[in-house]
Amino acid sequence: MSFPELAEKGTTAEILRSRRAMATEVLVRLPLPALATPEQRRGLEEGAMRALEVFAEVERTCTRFDPRSALMRANRSPGRWHRVPLLLYQAIAEAARAHEVTEGRMDPRVLRRLVALGYDRTRSFGDDEEEIAVAEEGGGGDPTPTPTAAWRPGLRRCGRRVRIGDEPIDLGGIGKGLALRWAALALRRHASDFLLDAGGDGYCAGTARAGEAWRVGIEDPFGGQGPLAVLGLGDLAVATSSVRLRRWRANGVQVHHLIDPTTGQPGGCGLRAVTVVGPDPASAEVWAKALFLAGEAGIASLAKRHRLAALWVDDAAGVGLSPGIEEHLIWRRP
Repeated sequence: MSFPELAEKGTTAEILRSRRAMATEVLVRLPLPALATPEQRRGLEEGAMRALEVFAEVERTCTRFDPRSALMRANRSPGRWHRVPLLLYQAIAEAARAHEVTEGRMDPRVLRRLVALGYDRTRSFGDDEEEIAVAEEGGGGDPTPTPTAAWRPGLRRCGRRVRIGDEPIDLGGIGKGLALRWAALALRRHASDFLLDAGGDGYCAGTARAGEAWRVGIEDPFGGQGPLAVLGLGDLAVATSSVRLRRWRANGVQVHHLIDPTTGQPGGCGLRAVTVVGPDPASAEVWAKALFLAGEAGIASLAKRHRLAALWVDDAAGVGLSPGIEEHLIWRRP
C-alpha cells in the first residue's frame, strides 16, 4: 500500500523532510511563506523534525515486530494488567473505540492469524508475490479460530493501566492513522499549511500554494500508469487500504494482510483498494479497512450508512464512488 502520489508538485519554495518509519517513507512537506525570515524557517524545520519523530515514537511503542516494544511486552500476558506508556494507552483506547464504531470490523485480535499466515515479521513486499512456507496448523487456507465476543479491553486512566484481554493484539489497523493525527497536531504549532505523507495514509493541512487545495492522486491498484482520480483536499485526511503490494502465498494459497475477524481469512471479496477521506487520519484509516472488509457486495451500503467519503476499485478495475467523495473529486480517469 502506498500513499496516493501528488498530482501536482507546485513551484512554491518549500521544506521537505523525510525518514523511514512504520515500514514506509514518511514525508513532511511545508510551503514556505513569501519573504520567510530565517527564524520562521527554523521554526518550520523544527516542526517538521518533531512531526517525523512522532512516527518513530509510535513505532517504538506500538509495533508488533519488536519483542521489546511496550505493546509486545503487554501481549506476552494479555490477560494481566500492565502499566504502559501514554502513547500505547491512547492507542489501545482508540482501537477499542474503533472496534465499537465499526461494529467489530476493526478488530486488533487478528494477530495470531497474521502470524499463522506467515506475516510474523517485517517483510519487503513487492509486485511479485512471495511464497512463504508456514506450519500446516492454521496456515494457508486453513482457518484459525477467531474471537466472537466484542473486544472490551480493560482501561484505567489513572496510572495508565491496560488489560488487553484473552488475545494479543496488532495495532496495525490504526497505528499509522494515530501517528498522522499526533504528528499533525505537533506541526500545527508551527504551520497552518503542510502535507504529511505516510505511504497509503496522509493529512493535507490548509493549502498547497496560492490558496489552492492540495491535489492528491489515487493510484491504480493494478499498477497502471498515472492516477485513477485526483482529489482536492484541505484540512482533511486520506487513507487507502489496498492489496496491491502486501500480499503473498502461504503454502500455495494467495493471502493478504487485511483479515476479516469474523472468518479469520483475508477479506474484501471482489475489491482491490479502498480510499476514504475525512477530517481525522485515524478514523479514515479505520474506515478504509472496514469498508474493504465489507467486500464489493457491502461497501456501498456501509459507506452510505456512515456518510463516508469513499472511492473503491473492484477486481474488474471498476471504480465505485460514494456520494460524499464527489465534492473532493477534481478529475477521474475516463
